[in-house]
Amino acid sequence: MISMLDQIWFPLSITLWIASISSLLVLCSGVVIAYIFARRDFRGKELAELLLTLPLVLPPTVIGYLLVILVGKNGFIGHLMFDVLGTGIMFTWQAAVIAAYTVSLPLMVRTAKAAIEIVDKELEYAAYILGRSELETALIITLPLAKRGILAGLVLSFARAVGEFGATLMLAGNIPGKTNTMSISIYSAFQAGNNELANIMVLVLILMSLLSIALTGKIASRGKFEV
Repeated sequence: MISMLDQIWFPLSITLWIASISSLLVLCSGVVIAYIFARRDFRGKELAELLLTLPLVLPPTVIGYLLVILVGKNGFIGHLMFDVLGTGIMFTWQAAVIAAYTVSLPLMVRTAKAAIEIVDKELEYAAYILGRSELETALIITLPLAKRGILAGLVLSFARAVGEFGATLMLAGNIPGKTNTMSISIYSAFQAGNNELANIMVLVLILMSLLSIALTGKIASRGKFEV
């Protein structure tokens, strides 16, 4: 019989792996998007922000369905990947990363955007006068001054990725030893009547969530994105 630790270890490890990769992707792309939204005015900006925010309000099953349409074998992205790689991405841990990335990206963008917007533009103008390019100014002035907001967004995004369920289930499935994350494993344990296992995994996720909340609060309280 599989021990309780063995039943918990894989779901926990794959969840942390997926959340870590997703958070790295969210950090790299989310900061760029947040900077553009905070410092650029362009046609369709409000629509772009609205679309980016949708994953925060749409039911997870709807997000999962839309992702299946996009990255499934018959979807635009999925068909392209199949032609290039010769294989699909559905029902893999990579698909779970896509799901986690989609639902957590808005948290990073909204938090980082708010932090960037309160950075004094006069400091950026001074850098331009001194001959710095916009990219150099963003890297040495804007983003460092907004780092607390960016870190808070990263923690929130990681926590959201850890708890993702609906979109992951539809896109990556529930394959034991392959895509069964903590949230999915809790559901499976409950369905199987294994309340002891479900209780332990729920407790682990609660502790991780409390840690994320405490860390976010600590980051936010240390200077309030001080500039």
